[in-house]
Amino acid sequence: MSFLPLYVIVFISGASVLALEILGTRILGPFYGVSLFLWSALITVTLAALSLGYLLGGRWADRKPRYGRLGWVLLLAGIWIMTIPWIRHPLLALLEPAGLRTAVLAASAVLFFPPLTLLGMTSPYAIRLRTARVEEVGRSAGDVYAVSTLASVFAALLTGFYLIPNFGVFRLTLLVGAVLILGAMVAFGAGKSLPTAGLALVFAIAGGVAAFTVPGETAQPEEGLLSVRQSPYAEIRVFDWDNTRALMIDGGGHSVVEPGNWRSMYPYVVVMDIDKFLFEEPGDLLVLGLGGGSVVKSFAKSGWTVDAVEIDPVIVRTARKYFGLDSKDATVFTMDARRYLRTHDKRYDIIILDAFGSSAIPFHLVTTEAFAEVADHLKPDGVFSINFETVGWHHPLTAALTATLQEHFSNVVALPMAEPPNKLGNLVMTAANRPLEFPEGMLGRPYDFLGDNYLHWAVVERNHAWDNRFTEDTANVPVLTDDLNPVDLWSDAINLVARKNLHADKDWNPFSW
Repeated sequence: MSFLPLYVIVFISGASVLALEILGTRILGPFYGVSLFLWSALITVTLAALSLGYLLGGRWADRKPRYGRLGWVLLLAGIWIMTIPWIRHPLLALLEPAGLRTAVLAASAVLFFPPLTLLGMTSPYAIRLRTARVEEVGRSAGDVYAVSTLASVFAALLTGFYLIPNFGVFRLTLLVGAVLILGAMVAFGAGKSLPTAGLALVFAIAGGVAAFTVPGETAQPEEGLLSVRQSPYAEIRVFDWDNTRALMIDGGGHSVVEPGNWRSMYPYVVVMDIDKFLFEEPGDLLVLGLGGGSVVKSFAKSGWTVDAVEIDPVIVRTARKYFGLDSKDATVFTMDARRYLRTHDKRYDIIILDAFGSSAIPFHLVTTEAFAEVADHLKPDGVFSINFETVGWHHPLTAALTATLQEHFSNVVALPMAEPPNKLGNLVMTAANRPLEFPEGMLGRPYDFLGDNYLHWAVVERNHAWDNRFTEDTANVPVLTDDLNPVDLWSDAINLVARKNLHADKDWNPFSW
């Protein structure tokens, strides 16, 4: 007896499990942020669902196992998955009052628990169909789990490296459902249930046609949504709203500018300009993390020679197309920041770390090992500044970054922007092996710029940050290392507050996610 149809079914089922788990981060990430908590929720739901599926599938397999039953399992899973793109937004709106953490776990369960439970039933059922004699149980189980696991490996690579960036989340979700229904057709055919197999084929073809013809969420320029793109790293969208242009990465704000003149509306960007005043004339700047390019354009406009490092090529293209980044503004390197520091020898007057994911600063960029590499790329009087977000000025993250920077720099100060000091907001941490001082009044006096609202605001922000500068107490504070780094845990708590504020803002753009 040929077991090829059975192995095809197992392969499709195993591949769908991993594809669905990865898709989950893109389905829910724009609303909740792709954080440690979201990954934990998805993994919890996946493992719980598979466990239940194994339990039910094993018991069901002992009751006259037939290919037809396996076909119905795959058919129901495929149909459920194909409904996810349409039920996602109503479900998220319904769960919003439950609170962010409860909502993300509940959304993961509602969307993914039923199909993953059905897919979990496939392996024990397939083992029973594969086993003719008791002596073959071990071999049957080994063959089935080997095929299923290899399929998962294949799906993980294909989904993350190729399908999501090129097909998009909406279409890929429909396609996974259609392929599962195609697997159901194979099962019905193997069970000699030809009419049901024909019906499943019709569903699979309809799903495949929908995956390639029904438009997912696309740009609506007439409404203000200029771009929606899936990169290998995040969902990226650009929209115009209330005389501003915004860049959102997985639903988190990364750049807000005035279209045309490209002046940033984020206070930290103008506070970063303080670094310029520490030098008598423009020099060399390295920016780690590009975003919309606001920091790059600000320094380039002041005559600085700028190199920028951005890991996501879609971000680079977006900054050029929608945020006025000119090739003359900076030389842009598309790679990870640590890799750039390891492979390039150029030294800079200023290095700025402005890399931020949807919910956290990348942990590997804020360790003592990373800061050692930064220090090696600074000139003797060089300055290093970091932009990060906290809840309150004196947050554990502020203390940990201070302690870690002090391993390599003699002077470290925090420049706060949040007001009052216990609220969510950005801080700029500046470090150097030189005095961080300049003459009184060099940042400008606010009343000298009353005729220009933007310049007045910028000078007020700079003076506020500088006048409130502080060095955090680092007694008994651990240094962050590549080996031990709790930044993700702190960032999850910060992201929780940030997302609550964002969701509660009824005036915020409906195209945010």
